[in-house]
Amino acid sequence: MTALQQAVESLIEQIQTATKTTQRLVVKLDLPANTDLIDWIESQPLFPKFYWQSRDSREEVVALGQLKTFTDPMAAEKVLSDDQRIWGGRSFDGRSSRNRRCLSSFFFLPVLEIIRFDGCWQLAVNMSDDKEKILQTLAQVKPEASEISAIKSKILGRTYAPDFSGWSTMISNALEAISQKVFEKVVLARRTTLKLDTPVSPAQLLKASRGSNMNSFHFMMAMDEKHCFVGSTPERLFLRHNRDLLTEALAGTIGRSHDPSEDNRLAQWLLDDNKNRYENRLVVDDIVSRLNTCCESMNVAQTPELVRLRKVQHLKRSIDAQLNDQVYSADLLDSLQPTAAIAGLPRDKALDFISEHEPFARGWYSGAVGFLSRQRSEFCVAIRSALIMGEELHLFAGAGIVPGSTADSEWKELDRKTSTLCSLLSSEEPELERRSA
Repeated sequence: MTALQQAVESLIEQIQTATKTTQRLVVKLDLPANTDLIDWIESQPLFPKFYWQSRDSREEVVALGQLKTFTDPMAAEKVLSDDQRIWGGRSFDGRSSRNRRCLSSFFFLPVLEIIRFDGCWQLAVNMSDDKEKILQTLAQVKPEASEISAIKSKILGRTYAPDFSGWSTMISNALEAISQKVFEKVVLARRTTLKLDTPVSPAQLLKASRGSNMNSFHFMMAMDEKHCFVGSTPERLFLRHNRDLLTEALAGTIGRSHDPSEDNRLAQWLLDDNKNRYENRLVVDDIVSRLNTCCESMNVAQTPELVRLRKVQHLKRSIDAQLNDQVYSADLLDSLQPTAAIAGLPRDKALDFISEHEPFARGWYSGAVGFLSRQRSEFCVAIRSALIMGEELHLFAGAGIVPGSTADSEWKELDRKTSTLCSLLSSEEPELERRSA
């Protein structure tokens, strides 16, 4: 990391001579291709810290320290300079009567960013009137990083909220509400709390997940040393570049098989299954209706495609659009989040049901995580995620409930989804305990 130290020193020189109108400074970095930013971010004492890798793996960013924080992304978007980005997200239910402890939104303009795009590396600093604060922050940066050790933690036990009995009751109530035309679909979630023999660090979990779970966004959002949200999610909320918009409906799930012929049979079943196709269509219709007023044109894939992940496969339909003039990324965040893929349809009725029946507050789970700037913004849907609070590890997963759903099959779907992260840890639980509710 000698190149990083040289880049920091170069930035310090530029900061000292920068004018008051300078808002951002960028220098090139000559880092080896095998440089691991997760190792590096783990060694940094600065908070908040944010890690991001795009789904196609082309972009990787570490953002450290805060110049400014925002709870209103629209306010931030209007004051950012052209090449500045804020990092963070919107929670699912923060600052509601149900969850006053979690923020509704948290975004920060970082002091420092390391950015890899394809094979090119950059080090960037955002500027403020307080040069001394920026210089003090840069002085804390540690150029060297030691490799994070592999996960050695073992699962001793797990508890569920709700347990299977509570889940079954919740599903019955949801199906009854659907039959009464209260809503067409509701997405219900489960929190799995793991008891480990030794704590796992957020960076350990993230690094192991990134190495195992392909075709996913990977993120880590750490407010301080004791509170961190980590995820590896396949689902994009939206990517916006000027007036070009990409989004998608990811809904409908089946497991994977190690046997190729059985795996293909499962895939074909998913493509043909009326329940899963209906669930996916509801999400498509909801997204289209929410974007109609802000788009000049829109194209929706006619048929679903398969997204094959390590433990599950999904139905996905892509949607691309041309935005009208003067549409902000914050507007898109308001319109699209939460989608029918993680809340239900109609949104408000589904949210009321979730608030009344789920026995835990979701917080950042199923919110939106990513970055926002004036030209380009991208957010993923924060599923396949974990909240690490000291020695506690909470995993989250949800299932779309529509006519034909059963408590047993949806519970098994939750197990498959949590295994994205759970399988990164070894287990000393009896097999019966692992399967039981």
